[in-house]
Parts: sequence; structure tokens; C-alpha cells
Amino acid sequence: MNSKQLAAQKAISFIKSGMTVGLGTGSTAYWAIEMIGEKVKKNELQIKAVATSKRSEEQARSLNIPIVSFAQIDQIDITIDGADETDEQLNLIKGGGGALLREKIVASNSKELIIIVDESKLVKHLGRFPLPVETVVFGWEKVFQKLKALGCVPKLRMENDHPYITDNSNYIIDCAFGEIINPAALHEKLNAMVGVVENGLFINLAYKVIAGFENGKVKIFDK
Repeated sequence: MNSKQLAAQKAISFIKSGMTVGLGTGSTAYWAIEMIGEKVKKNELQIKAVATSKRSEEQARSLNIPIVSFAQIDQIDITIDGADETDEQLNLIKGGGGALLREKIVASNSKELIIIVDESKLVKHLGRFPLPVETVVFGWEKVFQKLKALGCVPKLRMENDHPYITDNSNYIIDCAFGEIINPAALHEKLNAMVGVVENGLFINLAYKVIAGFENGKVKIFDK
């Protein structure tokens, strides 16, 4: 097993039958969904699930994990998702996979958000990974200029020579801020900008971070 699989395996041990589970997006969350699917197939787990992206929903359906719409549930018991970075206070940067808005909606409606990462994602301060900012298409250029004025190097995310389009039909601007000393303050500034839908800073949302290491060990960081 690689470090991502080790973290995923530990995370799914917290899922119990009868739970409503949030399914994250990305290369580490992929393994969690695969492992949940295996348990569902063996009838070891009976759950309902909400996915944070079309990609994760398609994967879950292919594994016969029962998917329900957000409107059908009151609360999510556990969400298992990855992160691009996590600091010592369990603040996160997410959105490298392009699903940050849905991920944040699901996370903020979950009793517990369990983040699974490999050791390379553990940092003292956030900011080595560019911070994704999701913006509406209309007037995105003005948002781009305002982001630049905050002191970052912004870059419109592209895919096949066209702007990347999120599941919510928005653009993403990846912002290289360098070391982010006060992520909570930056989060507020970004979301106060007209045209910004959401940003990839997840503040005080993670309940646990489970990190897999190349040496085969797994470490759990709690709030």
C-alpha cells in the first residue's frame, strides 16, 4: 500500500453502518471511495453517501455506493476528503482538484471532516501550494486584478487551452501567495470580494487529519 492508501484505510475505519458519508474528491479520496465500495460490496457497510464532485459521484455509483441528493439529508455524519496542504492548526488549502465549493458545502454540513493526506501535504504554514479561488465567469478579470493587489501572483486555471470550468460553471484563479501567516484573515478578505464565490482555505473545519508516510506508518492529528 502507498501512503495515500494507508491514510484512506485508516479513515474509513471510522465509518459505521447507518451513517451518511460525504465522499471527497482527488487522488487520496479516490482510494477511500474504492475501499468503501469494497465494504459495501461485501455487505460490511450499509451507508448513504453525498459526493463533492461529479467525478466522485460517478466513481461511487460504479461501485454501487448508494448516492443521495443533498436535499434528502439533514446532516452528514463523516466526510472523508483530501487536501493540498494542512498546517499545524489543521487549517487546509483545498481545490487543486477543482471541487472546492462543493467540498466546502459538504464539509461545513458534516459532524466530522476527516482529511486524508500523504506526508508531503503537512506544512508549518500554508501557501506553498497556490490557493484556488473560485469566481463567477462574468467580470473575472476584475477579480483577477483585485487578487493581484492583495500581493499574490494570480493565474487563471486552464484546461486544454480553455479556462477550466468547475462543476458549478465557474472559473478558478490559482493564487501564489507564498507563506500565509494568517489564513483566517485572508479567507475573510477573499470572500468579501464581489465576484468571488468561495476560496480554498478551509478554516476550523477539519476534525482529524490522517497522514500516511512512505515508511508505512500512519499518524492522526486531532483538533
